[in-house]
Amino acid sequence: MRLVVIGGVAAGMSAAARARRLDPSAEIVVLEKGTVVSYGACGMPYFIEGRVRAWETLVAHTPESFARERNVTVRTGAEVTAIAHAKREVLLADGESLKYDRLVIATGARASLAGIANTSAPHVFTLNTIYDAIRLKEHLERTRPGRAAVVGAGYIGLETVEALRANGWRVQLLTRSAQLLGRSDEWLTAALRRHLERFRVEVSVGHPVADTREIAADLIVLGAGLKPCVELAAEAGVELGRTGAIRVTDRAETNLHGVFAAGDCAETNHLVTGRPVWIPLGTTANKTGRVAGANATGRRERFPGVLGTSIVRVCGLGVAFTGLSTESARREGFQPVSTRIEALDKPRYFGGRTLTVELVADKPTGRLLGATLLGEKGVEGRINVAATAISQRMTVEDLETLDLAYAPPFATVWDPLLIAAQQLGKLVH
Repeated sequence: MRLVVIGGVAAGMSAAARARRLDPSAEIVVLEKGTVVSYGACGMPYFIEGRVRAWETLVAHTPESFARERNVTVRTGAEVTAIAHAKREVLLADGESLKYDRLVIATGARASLAGIANTSAPHVFTLNTIYDAIRLKEHLERTRPGRAAVVGAGYIGLETVEALRANGWRVQLLTRSAQLLGRSDEWLTAALRRHLERFRVEVSVGHPVADTREIAADLIVLGAGLKPCVELAAEAGVELGRTGAIRVTDRAETNLHGVFAAGDCAETNHLVTGRPVWIPLGTTANKTGRVAGANATGRRERFPGVLGTSIVRVCGLGVAFTGLSTESARREGFQPVSTRIEALDKPRYFGGRTLTVELVADKPTGRLLGATLLGEKGVEGRINVAATAISQRMTVEDLETLDLAYAPPFATVWDPLLIAAQQLGKLVH
C-alpha cells in the first residue's frame, strides 16, 4: 500500500508517523512544497521576539531524520498541482505524477489578505510560515526600531505586538472587528485593550484596512486571520463544508473513498454545539493528523471534536478560553447565564496575583458551556480543568464539588474556578 501525504508540517507529519507505526510495510511518501518540514509554528513569535535564538530549534524533524527514524520518504520542493483521483495519482509542478492507494490532504492554511491592497511592499510582512518568520526577523535585525502596525487581533496579531515591543518598536494594533481575539465578549476586549494601552500599544478596533498605504508605519505585519488551503482538494471533487474548509467525518474521511484530510485545511466537530467548525490550531492539527494516518492504514479511529481551547500571552498577561462565550451560546440556541469573578491565584502571603474567571452555563440544565480566564499566573492549568469539565458535559454543580489540589505555594483553599462555580450555581435552574 502506498500512502501519499500532501503537506509536511503538523497534520501531515503526524499522519505519516502514525501510519508507519500501524503499518510497517506501507510505502509512505510526504510531499512538501517548501524546504522545511515538521516545525513548531506556534514558536515563531518567540523567535521574532528573541526568546528563541535560532529558527532551526523550532524544527522537530528534518526530511533526513524522518526517513532514518521512521522509514518515511519526505520530499521537499515537491508542489502538488492537481489530484487525479480517478487515476489515483497526484501531479507535481515539475510534471511528475505519483500514484497512491490512500491519500491524506494536509495543506494547512494561509494568511488571509483578501481586501487589502499593496501587501507586497518591502516593509509589509505576514507571519504564517517559517519563511515569513525568517524574513521578518532578518528585517528587524537590519532595521532601526520605529513605528510598527499590526493588522489583526487574533493570536498571531497579539503575539506579534509583544514580539515587536520586545525589539523596541512602537506598536499600533488595528482590527476591523469590534472584538479582540475574535471572542464575542465585550468585557474581554475592554480588559485586553486597557492592558495593551498600559504598555503604550495604540489599539484601534472597528478599523478595516483596505490598503497598506493608508497606514503610517515603518513596518506592517498582517495578521488578519487565516484561510484554509482547499483549492487543490476542491478541484479534485472533495466536498467543502459550510465553514469553507474540507468536510470530513469524525474519522477524517472526505467524500472521496481513500482520501482523508486533517489539520488546518479541514473542519472538525464542536463538542458543545455538535456542529462543524473551523478552528485552526496546532493541537487539533496533530490530533486529526494521527486519526487520518491511522485510518489510511485501515483502522477505524475517530476524533470526537474540539472546544477551541486556546491560550495566548499578551504583554505578560495570560488569556485563555474554551467552549462558548455567552453571546455565542445564545446564538447556538442555549439559554446562557454567566458569572465573572476576581480572586487570587494563591494566597496573598505567597505572592498571589489577581485572576479573572468567567464561566458560562445553560440555565435549564446547568451544563457548563464555556470559560474564560485572565491572569499573570495560574491560567494554563485552570483553563485545562475547565476544558475537561466542559468536554465531559459536567454541570456547574459537578464543577463546584471537584476535589482540586490546595497548598499555599500553588493555590488558594477555594480555587478561583470553584468560587466562580459557586456564584454561577446561584443562577441556574
